[in-house]
This record gives sequence, C-alpha cells and structure tokens, in this order.
Amino acid sequence: MRIIFKGTVQGVGFRPAVYRTAVDLGLNGKVWNQGSDVMVEVDDADRFLDSFLPNLPPLARLEDVKKIEGPPTCCEGFWIDPSGKGSSGMSIPTDTALCEDCIEDLKRGKRSSYPFTSCTNCGPRFTLLSDLPYDRTSTAMKDFELCPDCQKEYNDPADRRFHHQTVCCPKCGPSYALIDKNGTKVAGDPIKKFAELLSEGSIGVMKSWGGMHICCTLENISKMRAWYRRKQKPFAVMVKNETALHNYGRPTKEEIDSIISPHRPIVLIEKKRSDLTDLISPGLDNIGVFLPYTGAQHILFQCLSDDALIMTSANVPGEPMILDDKEIMGLGADMYLIHDQHILNRADDSVLRLFGDKTFFIRRSRGHTPSYITIPLKGSAVAVGAQENLTGSIAADGRIHPTQHIGDGEGLGVVDYLEDAVRAHMRMLDCRPSVIAMDLHPGYTNRAFAKRLSEEYGAETIEVQHHWAHAASLMVDNNADDAVALTLDGSGYGTDGTVWGGEVLSSDLSSFSRVARLEGIPLLGSEKALYDLRRLRFAIDAMNKEENSSFTDNETTVLMKMMDKSIRCSSMGRLMDAISYSLGICSVRTYDGEPAMKLEPLLARGKLVPGFETEIKNGVVMTADLFSRIKRNHSPADTAYSMIYNVMKCLTESAIESADIDGIGPIGITGGVSYNSSVCRMFSEIAKDSGHELIFHQNIPNGDGGVSVGQAAIALKRIQ
Repeated sequence: MRIIFKGTVQGVGFRPAVYRTAVDLGLNGKVWNQGSDVMVEVDDADRFLDSFLPNLPPLARLEDVKKIEGPPTCCEGFWIDPSGKGSSGMSIPTDTALCEDCIEDLKRGKRSSYPFTSCTNCGPRFTLLSDLPYDRTSTAMKDFELCPDCQKEYNDPADRRFHHQTVCCPKCGPSYALIDKNGTKVAGDPIKKFAELLSEGSIGVMKSWGGMHICCTLENISKMRAWYRRKQKPFAVMVKNETALHNYGRPTKEEIDSIISPHRPIVLIEKKRSDLTDLISPGLDNIGVFLPYTGAQHILFQCLSDDALIMTSANVPGEPMILDDKEIMGLGADMYLIHDQHILNRADDSVLRLFGDKTFFIRRSRGHTPSYITIPLKGSAVAVGAQENLTGSIAADGRIHPTQHIGDGEGLGVVDYLEDAVRAHMRMLDCRPSVIAMDLHPGYTNRAFAKRLSEEYGAETIEVQHHWAHAASLMVDNNADDAVALTLDGSGYGTDGTVWGGEVLSSDLSSFSRVARLEGIPLLGSEKALYDLRRLRFAIDAMNKEENSSFTDNETTVLMKMMDKSIRCSSMGRLMDAISYSLGICSVRTYDGEPAMKLEPLLARGKLVPGFETEIKNGVVMTADLFSRIKRNHSPADTAYSMIYNVMKCLTESAIESADIDGIGPIGITGGVSYNSSVCRMFSEIAKDSGHELIFHQNIPNGDGGVSVGQAAIALKRIQ
C-alpha cells in the first residue's frame, strides 16, 4: 500500500519517525517527501499505521491520511528516498523555540554555547526556507557542508537529529561575530562580549531568527528612547525565565501558558507599577513580555546578571525590519551581534493579548507563520490587505494562508516586503489566482502591486470596503455565514467618500449594509487632525457652537473656514482620541493608537455615572454633545467610561435590532478598537441577554492585520 500524509509533515522529523517505526516492526518499503506531502510505501499499512499514528513527532499535525494501492515492495528493508516534486501546500511547522534537550546541549558537549543548536523538535523552519520540499538544499543551510560528526548524527536513526535538515555544530555551521559602530570586528567571544557591553550601557543590535532586535538593559531605557526617537512607544521586554516574568507583571495562568508555549509570542500582561515599568510602557496598564527562543538568547542571559532586556524590532521608523548585515550599520547603534546564516523569510515577533478564553492577535508572525484558515469556498485568490499593520493573504484549495506581519504601507520598503512575502507563499502553494482583492481606498500604496498581479495572471481585481473586510474576517474566524458586526477602528475609506471607523454592518461574504454609525467629525487638515488632537476637539466644539481657546484668532478663523470643507470621520478611534485629549491624557499622537491606548487604563477603572446618555437618530449615534457634558464633578475615569459605554450601548442595541429583523444569529465586534478589553466587556454586558451568539476574534488579528483574510474570503465568494 501507499500512504499519503498531508499536514505539517515536513521539517518535523516525520520521515525519521516513519523510518524508525517501520524498522522496529520489521516492515519493508520506503518514505519520501513529495511536494508538500510525505509518501510511504510499506508492505503492511494497517500494522504500520496502528503503531505510528499514536506516536507522531511533537511538531507534526496531520490533516489527512490516505491509503491507495501502490506498487509491490521490490526489496527487503526500509529506507528514506530523495524528495520529489509534487503536491503544493504549506507542510512545514512554524519557527519553534529551542526544546529542553537542545537547551541542555548548550551547557555541555560539542554544542556547548553553540547558538545554532536545534533538532527535529525545535528551531527555525519558515524563516530559513526558500521552497518545498523541505530539504537542506531548500534552506539557508545549503552553503554549510556537514562535518563527519554531524553527518553521523544525520544518518543515525536513533539520534534526534536523524535527517534534521539544519543540523550543524561549531565545526561546520554558521557563526556569530561582534562588530562595533565603525564596522570593526571585536575580539573575543561575540555573545559574551555583547553581554558585557550591554551591561556597561551600550545599545546593541542582535541578529536572530527572521530578523534583528535592538537591545539594551532596562536601566538604559531613557538613553535608548532618546537615541531611537521613541519617546512614548512601549517596548517589549524579554525576560530570562518564568521566575523573572513575575518581577515585572501579574500574568494570569492562561497568559503564562501562551508565554511559555513553543511559539514564544510577546504577550501583553498587567504590569507591576514601578518607575521602571512606567518607562517601559508609559501611560499604559500593561507590558509586553516574552521568553528567549533562540540559542543565542539563552546564551546571552547566561552571560548577564540582568534578568530582562529591552528587545524591539530593528528597523528605521516606518520601514520593515532590516535583514542586511551592512544596511543595519546605518542605525547607528554601539555594536552589532550578527551571524552568517541568511534570513530567507522575515518574521517579526508575534504579539497578542488574551480576552477571557479568546486570543487577540495584534501581530501574527514568527511562531504562528505559516498558518491557514479553512473556508468552504474553492478557487484561488490573492488579497493585498490594507495600509497599516499590513498582511497579504493567499487563498487556495479551500484554505486562506495569511502572510507574516508586514508593517505600515507608507514605508518605501514595506510594499516590496509585501510583494516578496506574497510571492513566496504563492510559489509554495502553487497558487495561480483568478481574482485579486484590494482595499477601496484609492491612495493605498499596495494597489499597484495588486494591479501588477492582475496583469500577470489575467485575474479580475475587486475593491473591498475596509470595514466589510473586517466583518468578513470575523465571520471566517468563527465559521459564520453572516453576522452583524461592530467594526470599530481608526479609519477606513467609506463607500460614500467619507472616513468610516465606528460602524455597525450587517453582512455576509456577498454584500453588506450599514446599519448604524457614529456622528461624523470633520478632520481639520485631514492627516494633521490625527496627530494634533486639538483639531479634533476644536471641530467638536464648533459642532456644539462652543468656544475653543486652543488656537490663535487667525488660526481659529482658518479652522472655522475648514469645517464645511473637511472630510468627516465616523471613527470610534478618533472619538477615543478626542476623549483622551479632553481629559488631559494625551494631546499629541506619537505612535499608532497612542491616545486610545492611554485611555484604556481609565476605562478599566471607571464606572457608569449619569449625565452621558446619548441617542441614535436615523442610524447616527450622536457623540459631539457628550463633550459639552464633561464636568469637573466626575473623575476622568468615570467620565471616559460613561461616554464610551453609552456610545457602545447605542451601537450594540442597533446590531441586536438589525439581527432580530433579518434573522441573523451572530453579532460580534472587530477592528483595532476591539483589542480594548473594556470595550469588549461593554459589548458583552450589553448583548449578553439578546439571545444572539456573541463572536470575537481568535485566530485572525482583530485589527488591519486581518483585513486581507476578509478580502480573500470575499474574493473567493465572488468567483464561486
């Protein structure tokens, strides 16, 4: 019989496990990679499967096992055959944190303190891969010839590095070097010297899996903020171990489970208040923490007395993470810990937060890529996403495969990175799209790439409204045919030419209708109003016919003339920005989402007080008048909570009413604002007795990182 295994079956020690099982049972046959599948020919398939299936390799995930008639076994014994081309699909695991056995190997033996140690149960996969099938010649290790000792391990069925494609040691594998700011190689052990210089106050760059990190000790955060020009943006903290984790935050059991998982994401947890943690994440209640996942990171902490380091992606602001060893020198750090193993697929650290039993992905990337979502729609499509927190998605064979996190599309290199990532996925999936989906906004930089793909493949292009794509991603995430969704974010181009972001949409994958929205606020100066929050409050005061003293008389005259000419915005994100400014929390936005994020601690502590009730008129939730009622007799926390709660009440009740009328079961919440736990709790509380299923995100990012998935689903529906 011939057995075909589909799923995550390459790069996980699958063929070695097949080999060992067959040999132990005395069976005859062979095993090989065929495209993205693993093929087995064996003379007693049932006996083999009975023994093999209960003992799969730790990283393997089976989706399908087929038995078909095959040629008779011609020889005695069992062997591993060379790989062949064939079926398409993603069959490799994500990059997986170093296993405990490899961590022990770092302490003794020939791999003592060797940072590229890994085995069939752990290590980088996707970030080192150029193509399938998963063989050494298709990885960044193709230029490193095995030494006799490693070749012996590779050939030994009893060794956990048997047929491990990236097996290496200090004799034959990649190596690190420490370079100073002048490009001169620093003498001595590179990682140990890097640790010494960090302890002395230096700011360094460290090359890792899928990219590079900027690092410093916690006592040098202020220095790093000044150097990196990040005065307020929160930094992620890598802690030495689980014990150190509790020195900086109060994680729940569920959060700890995510932090210690082999994916090793950055997880947002409640921080322990101190001067130090306030420097790490100014104005926020949470802190992003993660554990070491590479050999080099484990070795670094062995050389340090510190139990935590700042670790943030190494990039020029607005540009993707730098991969080139020479280009990285342009950052102007004090030192660079680099290695000579090529990174073939960039992958930032994944970032998530938990809401109850739900996982909200802020950034889904390293450790969670490649991945896919099944969908009951056939055909092939490509979606190029939105503009900020950009991802692409490739749909093929009833699955949607999102790319890793790309970045913000305004950066010159970001769209090139998007194209590289999309084409890499298309190549491995053998995807020839018949439709290309893009955002409705005419100014988005990735539309040119979408049009090029359309011309190359003779594919149709479709424009998908931003918030419909959000709603579609929520439906796909919950396997729902339709839903009424609160789509709450910063901004998205609406079908009426205005800026949306506080909508209630009733939709399926074929169409949508706008059930309700927030009152539109003029964006005075367009983009300027997103950063100078005084302009938002000025527009609101003008709507209320109230005076505003934030500007000179001449500026006031100009702004008043702009009121009727400026584009209007119904965004929940902008509403929260205006509240944050009005309560003295944040006056200038220095990073994406800052005013609303700094409002979240108030929402978490506030309670509902009277005086902030609002109404909905012809589907429009009136918000401007709420600002006239901000009084000094209520605390900022109670004021913020009451304003947002009453707005959420109107939006949620509109969703319930629409779902009742149209006979739609699920109602849900999506968009960047839905990362806010207080907003989600308000939605849950208001809708809990509605009789409707409440749906949230779980696998697809709530924010714009999930837009491409929604676009791809809508595109597939279009071509059915």
